[in-house]
Amino acid sequence: MIILVVAKAPVPGLAKTRLCPPATYEQAADIAAAALLDTLDVVCSVPGARPVVAFTGELSNAARGEELRESLRRTTIVWQRGETFADRLANAHADVARGFPGEPVLQIGMDTPQVTPALLTGAAEQLTDVDAVLGRAADGGWWALGLRDPRAAEVLRKVPMSRADTGDLTYVALGRLRIGHLPVLSDVDTMEDAQRVAAQAPHGRFAQLVVGVR
Repeated sequence: MIILVVAKAPVPGLAKTRLCPPATYEQAADIAAAALLDTLDVVCSVPGARPVVAFTGELSNAARGEELRESLRRTTIVWQRGETFADRLANAHADVARGFPGEPVLQIGMDTPQVTPALLTGAAEQLTDVDAVLGRAADGGWWALGLRDPRAAEVLRKVPMSRADTGDLTYVALGRLRIGHLPVLSDVDTMEDAQRVAAQAPHGRFAQLVVGVR
């Protein structure tokens, strides 16, 4: 099983800017970095899973750049490519399919640091019985997509991303597959989201930083 994390360098002024205000650009980037670090810790602790990160951006300009560089050494990195986010997602799955033929893929992002090893393990186990699993996000998008054959992610190219109906449209696009469902989670777009997620995972780096924003 491949767990694919789609991530970008948390550069101040470019990362999680909808947290501002009350956060400053520097605080928002630090929160994004903490979310990614917490996520990588969880992914790397899933028994039997191979962590792969589809990455974009420059760590030299990022919050916690050196800490992220060290954490990413535990993973295999593929570089994002494509003009649109939908293309980058489809290309990441295609690259993993080429690099790890025959392996199922569970893809998540960097803004659900409340995930646990048990949750990800359970999602992976579902793929023994179905072709795909979809974890919807509270805002109408989705936080996780698992595919027994990652080449099936080609359908994502035609799905509009970052919309209130992205989850529904993704489900329709995958309609020819047998689809299992994962719990609905809240990803982090606003400070209200961040506070909700921090309450669900109070012991990580992410929660500590969110609590500190006034």
